[in-house]
Amino acid sequence: MISGLDHVNIQTCELEQTIQFYEDVLGFENGERPPFNSPGAWLYAGGHPLIHVAEVESKPGPTGAIDHVAWIAEGYDAMKERLERKEVTFKLMDVPSSPVRQIFIHDPNGVRLELNFQRE
Repeated sequence: MISGLDHVNIQTCELEQTIQFYEDVLGFENGERPPFNSPGAWLYAGGHPLIHVAEVESKPGPTGAIDHVAWIAEGYDAMKERLERKEVTFKLMDVPSSPVRQIFIHDPNGVRLELNFQRE
């Protein structure tokens, strides 16, 4: 079950300029980020990392700079079963050094959706 928007992921080949824009113009704070293997930043507002910025080597592809939309979700096992029942392809991931488990799917338009679950 979806209970809210978790974050938006923005891809950029201008990492420092993107971070500075969101800090200076909108007042986000660059904060803690799990130890992923790629460069990036998590920008916080109200104590929550609402914008995840990921550095890429070239301009983002056909969907633009928005890589995915992430949702806060509950019922990890039930969601996996539902997706299997509906024959929806999905990918599972555990966030390093975090209690978050993720399921990734694509909508009919090709938009990647990230469902974030707290480990129970």
